[in-house]
Amino acid sequence: MMHPAQVPDRPPRRRWYHEVAPYQWKALSAAWLGYLLDGFDFALITLVLTEIADDFRLDTATAASLVSAAFITRWLGGALLGALGDRHGRRTAMIASIVLYSVGTCASGFAWDYTSLFVARLVIGVGMAGEYSTSVTYVLESWPTRLRNRASGFLISGYAGGTVLAAQLYAWVVPAWGWRWMFWIGVLPVLVALWMRRSLPEAGDWRTEIGAAGAGPGAQRPERPSPFRPLFTGGLRGRANVALAAVASAALFCAFTPLGAGFVPWSATVAALCLVALAAQLGGRRGWLLYVSLMVTVFCAFLYSWPVQALLPTYLKSDLGYTPAQVGDVMFFAGFGTMAGCWLAGFTGDLLGTRRAYAYTLLASLAFVFPVFAVRGSLVGLGVLIFMLLALGQGISGILPKYIAGHFPTGARAASLGFVYNVGALGGAVAPVLGAQLARGMSLGRALAVLTFGLTLLVVVLVGGDVPRRLARLVDRQMPGDLLTSGPERGVGAGGASRPGAARGEASPGAV
Repeated sequence: MMHPAQVPDRPPRRRWYHEVAPYQWKALSAAWLGYLLDGFDFALITLVLTEIADDFRLDTATAASLVSAAFITRWLGGALLGALGDRHGRRTAMIASIVLYSVGTCASGFAWDYTSLFVARLVIGVGMAGEYSTSVTYVLESWPTRLRNRASGFLISGYAGGTVLAAQLYAWVVPAWGWRWMFWIGVLPVLVALWMRRSLPEAGDWRTEIGAAGAGPGAQRPERPSPFRPLFTGGLRGRANVALAAVASAALFCAFTPLGAGFVPWSATVAALCLVALAAQLGGRRGWLLYVSLMVTVFCAFLYSWPVQALLPTYLKSDLGYTPAQVGDVMFFAGFGTMAGCWLAGFTGDLLGTRRAYAYTLLASLAFVFPVFAVRGSLVGLGVLIFMLLALGQGISGILPKYIAGHFPTGARAASLGFVYNVGALGGAVAPVLGAQLARGMSLGRALAVLTFGLTLLVVVLVGGDVPRRLARLVDRQMPGDLLTSGPERGVGAGGASRPGAARGEASPGAV
């Protein structure tokens, strides 16, 4: 038996946060702050929806279309700013996104009628979409490989933090100064963008693969990717795809505004066909089914989560008769619950794997859906239930970016993520309108509960069963696993092309 003194000393086990370099923490902090202000800006419209409806004399369905407006342009903003991020760097595209949504939010405060506010919301949609795709890729590609679920959860929690901040300011600002001041505060993120421009390094994966940092004297500069080149190869094809994009935008506008009343099913069908046609070309022969199935998955994820996110303040004020201060208190519980859920999702995702964590957490959230809308007399009881529902049901969306981004190689990741996610995000445009329409035949609370419960189950099947990747392997048997956590990348980029340098097995400088 070995004497204790003879037992060799074991090196102390490193804590996970010691594996993250200072520049990686800085990258996360900067992107998190951008997300905080993004969430703040977007939450404003849901908080002041009833005040705007009163000022502009709008019914519930028309007012809800103002929430939908930002989603109409998200698919285009995610694609264009994502492509900018793939070609010129994640940091540049992230800064451009912040400036766009800040300008749109500030302009919302000067709106004089429904139409002018709707246009400002379209600008916000472009910026928000770019912020999502570029910030996510920036952080994920900067952090150590085994901690990227955690990085994703931490980042997305910033959005929830923004909703908490907006809820607290709402109770203070709106009763004293009116709803417009809430939007004018939204110009502040421009200052954050200026700081980012001066102090942030570029993402490690992008710099290694696409940037010229590794090129020696006289070496040929690597070709910058052009993710949407497949859409514009040949004059006729290019013109046809420009027409497809225009028709899709017009159809979405008709589907989500009073102008398209009576033609919504037709407009929605036309928009869906146009966007699927673009996705099929981007994915190419080997990747088209992956693009389409991921779009459907994200669409369903928005349908289950956004009725509550968009219409909860309206439910609290109209069905429960809460004052602005009480609404602010409940929204604080909601926002902090989502934030805490994002943190939990990151750790759970690294422990169990992204898909398992997603499915198990969503299943647990179902226990709180109907109780939330059954509480009437207890503000504290409602706050606790809302906290639990959103921590489990919406907090898990903190690792949705990690789940989607892992399907795409570095050279096309931001554009592919931006397009797929933001086309799917149209579910967020459908959700509040669908919730308002269902509320015409039942109470708003019951409508929100039914939508949330049924669609949560569907997302459990899609993500937990790895349905997008299983479908993709019907046309590409060599479809790889998660490209953000596996070794050498070999995947489907835009146009179905394998990424450059796949055979070399390049890794992030921060990978462990």
